[in-house]
Amino acid sequence: MTKSMKRRAGRAPVLNLHGATGRPRRAALVAAAGLPLAWGATNMACAQEQARPGGGVLAEVVVTAQFRQENLQDTPIAITAVTGDMLEARSQTSVSDVAAQAPNVTLSPQGQANGSGLVAFIRGVGQTDFNFALEPGVGLYIDDVYYSTLTGSLVDLMDLERVEILRGPQGTLAGRNSIGGAIKLFSRKPEGDGGMVSLTYGKFSRIDARAMGDFEVLPNTLFARIAAVTKNRDGYVDRVDYGCTHPGSGVPTFSVGNGCKLGTLGGIAYTAGRVSLRWLASSDLEINIIGDITNDSSEAGADVLRRAELNGASSFPIFIDDGDPSTPPVPYDCRFVPYGPHSCDPNQPNDPYLSYATFLDPGLNPIPGLPAAPFKPVVVPPIQHLDQYGISASIDWALSDNYALKSITAWRRYDSSWAQDVDGSPLASQMLLQTLEHWQWSQELRLNGAVLDGAVDFTLGAFYFKQDGTLEARVDLPYAGIDFVHGPDTTPSTSKAVFAHAAWHATDRLNISAGVRYSEDEKTYTYFRRNPDGTLPQCIPMDPFNPFDPAQPPNCALSGLFDVADSFEGDRVDWRLALDYRWSSDFMSYAQVSTGYKGGGVNPRPFFGPSTPEINQLKAFDPETLTTYEVGFKTDLFNRTMRVNMAFFYNDYQDIILTSSACPISPCLQPNNIGEAEVKGIELETEIHPADGWTIDAAVSYLDFQYKETDTAQTGVTLDMITPYTPEFKASAGIQYRHDVGAAGTVTLRLDGSYQSKMFGEAINAPTNRIDGYHLANARLSWRTADERWDTSLEVLNLTDELYYTFVYDQAFSSGTTSYSPALPRTWAITVKRTF
Repeated sequence: MTKSMKRRAGRAPVLNLHGATGRPRRAALVAAAGLPLAWGATNMACAQEQARPGGGVLAEVVVTAQFRQENLQDTPIAITAVTGDMLEARSQTSVSDVAAQAPNVTLSPQGQANGSGLVAFIRGVGQTDFNFALEPGVGLYIDDVYYSTLTGSLVDLMDLERVEILRGPQGTLAGRNSIGGAIKLFSRKPEGDGGMVSLTYGKFSRIDARAMGDFEVLPNTLFARIAAVTKNRDGYVDRVDYGCTHPGSGVPTFSVGNGCKLGTLGGIAYTAGRVSLRWLASSDLEINIIGDITNDSSEAGADVLRRAELNGASSFPIFIDDGDPSTPPVPYDCRFVPYGPHSCDPNQPNDPYLSYATFLDPGLNPIPGLPAAPFKPVVVPPIQHLDQYGISASIDWALSDNYALKSITAWRRYDSSWAQDVDGSPLASQMLLQTLEHWQWSQELRLNGAVLDGAVDFTLGAFYFKQDGTLEARVDLPYAGIDFVHGPDTTPSTSKAVFAHAAWHATDRLNISAGVRYSEDEKTYTYFRRNPDGTLPQCIPMDPFNPFDPAQPPNCALSGLFDVADSFEGDRVDWRLALDYRWSSDFMSYAQVSTGYKGGGVNPRPFFGPSTPEINQLKAFDPETLTTYEVGFKTDLFNRTMRVNMAFFYNDYQDIILTSSACPISPCLQPNNIGEAEVKGIELETEIHPADGWTIDAAVSYLDFQYKETDTAQTGVTLDMITPYTPEFKASAGIQYRHDVGAAGTVTLRLDGSYQSKMFGEAINAPTNRIDGYHLANARLSWRTADERWDTSLEVLNLTDELYYTFVYDQAFSSGTTSYSPALPRTWAITVKRTF
């Protein structure tokens, strides 16, 4: 018996030695001996022993966080693992949903400002800027393929085997360096038998359909699995015409028929599909090929205006006029805020799901002495669209009983367009239509092995990543006196890395792990700024020179920003050292130190270029770095009916990269190295099966973020602030009861609750970007027939009809506006599922 086998003595078996087809395979056999993942044909986390939620014994969950199949309780990493069955039981369908039960994790849709994508923060580390000139702070992987941008990462949880959320740096444990942590989604592999169809109908005319079919193409050799989903729902924020609802206000009306309603925001029209092929070429070789496609033709995000107060940062006052001489021009102010303490709407609608956005700049700004605004009117469609597709190939080749090779090759592309009406009113203060085109190619190789009679497991790897794309946008900023076309800016970049990781099973109880990674990054950003008519911005020499002088040609401040390039190059060595000790078959403790980094770059959005050297925003920012010290334990108690996992961590966070929306003497939206911080936290997760049919799970986290140094003069960030989307406290709890009703089947009732304390949406914490804490409750009642072929469920989400927000776009320091993204109010849905 090898040492790695002895180490697991006394624990329940966690691997199916016959794989998915029932045929014995070397890959599964050597994986059972504790050898690396590459031999494992299934590459999946399964609840072994097939213990359903509500059973008396905790299910064994297998994860692949260290490149080999391990029981969750044997892995010396802070990790949350959620099976596909549990996702369904919690009514979770989007990757952003899983954060509710993950300690110190925030996953939020990007809101109208940034389009179809995900804001992800783990332990205070993340990214809010969609521009692919910047790197995500949290890595997203689907079937081991890295998704390199926030855009395109708000994916549906379609036909998943499991989700793993790894907290802390993953520099030596993942394909691309991920400084804050990683979110890994693993789809179900083809097995050759089975299928499913489900239909859902709910509030806001929600209609969802899901289907899956699993086929054996060639007996015991070639298998195929096809999965698809379509999600459709009406918008839940009403967009109405202010001039129509406020006759005589001096604001013109833009509605045409259908009363005063212009449309809605937040509606969904989403379709996605995946085809998986699995070829067992021999007992030593397995090849998996996956192709996927997504079409998201949704409405613009559900943003609502919560503050409208033009301030001194605005270069030009904003007014609108309906042409009636009996009414004065109307300024942009709190009358267009329909809800909250900052509203002075004379109609007092007091409706948190109401917007006066028109997605129109008519150019009606009657300011005496100022020339008429050029390039008007501007109209943008209220859309949030994404077309995404990709293909990947994963090869697992067992070279011998002790060595195996894994190759992961992937290519992906997306095109995304989305509109943003920042001012949320019929007045035009700030409005954009942005389009991203992006492609990426990645190649990863891993050689896994075991030496010294299984005493040492190791992984040697190499990773290559290349991406390119363009950003083009119509940027209409009347508050700043500019209206231009941004791009198409290009951002080609490459990342190369080699890494090594080894685990020494020093004794039957003690394991020592170490890893190292060397990375090189290159990135070039090329700027193109044009007037909407295609001409280039120009300036007239003046003394004193003022780019905003009305006598200057349009967009003078942007002159010189055409076909101008800036570059970033850097390299980095990261490392990890960990040890774990199994005190008994039910209790393991561990300690580790690890490092990570996020690559630097250049400012993708300079408002001002070389023509204004005193406020030139062409500047670079350095990489940010993190060193994490962590201790924790994992335990199964009371005959494996109670699981408690806990982690304590301390982060030394340096050169933190955050996007600033306030600069000392000019408007801006640029990445800066804010400063350095110390971050401390505690995380607790538990699962309890107190009796047959009952399941209880809970998670609690606390995070103490403290800046130690900031560049307040340049960034506005002070020592008492914290990074965005970083709540101090999070907690969740769920209880589920499954009752057997004999020949009628089973009935399951589940209740989930969660709490999140306040957080801020910007680097500069302010009341204008504070997101208040909130409590949520969800409920689900399901009935399954005795033959397990039919399932019917009723779900109610946001049971208490809580008003809460998931995203904020704060321009209080520039245009004077603050918009929030409210989450859905209370909703209900009925789902019928047929399994074949």
